Amino acid sequence: MSMRINTNIEALNAQRNLTATSDKFASSVEKLSSGLRINRAADDAAGLGISEKLEAQVTGLNQAQRNAQDGISMVQTAEGALNEVHSMLQRIRELAVQAGNSTVGTADASSINAEITNLQAEINRIAQKTTFNGQYLLTGVMAVSQSGGTAAVGTALATGVAATLSGVDVSGAKASTTYTLSSAGGAGTLTLSDGLGNSQQVSLTNIGATGTETINFGTLGVKLTVVGGAAKTAANLSTDLAGLTVTTGGSTGATFQIGANEGDTLQAGFANAQTAAYTGFDTAVTNFTAGLNSATAGALITATDNAIAYVSNIRGGFGAVENRLTHTVASISVASENLNASESRIKDLDVAAEMVNFTKTQILQQAGTSILAQANSAPQSILTLLRS
Repeated sequence: MSMRINTNIEALNAQRNLTATSDKFASSVEKLSSGLRINRAADDAAGLGISEKLEAQVTGLNQAQRNAQDGISMVQTAEGALNEVHSMLQRIRELAVQAGNSTVGTADASSINAEITNLQAEINRIAQKTTFNGQYLLTGVMAVSQSGGTAAVGTALATGVAATLSGVDVSGAKASTTYTLSSAGGAGTLTLSDGLGNSQQVSLTNIGATGTETINFGTLGVKLTVVGGAAKTAANLSTDLAGLTVTTGGSTGATFQIGANEGDTLQAGFANAQTAAYTGFDTAVTNFTAGLNSATAGALITATDNAIAYVSNIRGGFGAVENRLTHTVASISVASENLNASESRIKDLDVAAEMVNFTKTQILQQAGTSILAQANSAPQSILTLLRS
């Protein structure tokens, strides 16, 4: 056996192994103290890339959930205000019915006029002052409106017998979108598509000579109203409407970011709730207050019925958006939970398994330190040869 002083191979070997053990021990300490399996790219480069993508989705979904909850609050604010508007419209109708009775005298008429005009003013005040975070909700500035398309009010529907497209409501539709009507579902049905892969099919009904049919594509937020000039079949109606388009204007409505990625949005319109938007209502009130009689009272009753229906339609749209946002919050919560679990399996540390490595490397480090000390002292045995 050769014996050397300048180069202690055994000590170098022990030092090399001790260094490797110390690195593993330090890695275990870092993982156990942070609770993470991946603290740096060197720990798992591929796993780091995947976990960071998942982290981006999780944080995005968590913020989207908060966005949706804020959207619910915004819609509830508007809908709550319209609840009071409905109450006042009901009172105006009640007064109009009372005023139509001949037992109402001149003094009574004056009192009724004063209450109706004050209620009208309060409806407009509520519509003009209802805000959320500084944004006016019921003045029409946030309503999605129709900007074009061939489905215009007054469009004649001539197949079979005549009818007229009397209303196009897009207050709940997406902004800057062209919707196309088709009879892809067959005679008597109508399908609305937004060109982005979303569509809704409804079944039509026959309309009478003076009947009105409302075709509600509630999922896409578009509503059409048809007035029949004579009895018209559902098949003829679908033939007339197929091929027509509805185009909405720019993003004047509210856009809620309800997902983690671009395009994960929900568009909601906040229609004008001022009395000027109620067809014939302001005129009926003016005529009623100018000369109370059975004719003006009857006209006000009819106009108020239309106003109640108009506000009901707005509230119905708010209710649909609120329900959709509520389901969105629940869906996002589940998605976030599952993505968190996926990220955890990749990035988080299995503490039990790592404690095994920690204990092993701790013992090896202690043993290596002891062995290195002995290896360093081994050349001293050469002194025995020198003394002899």
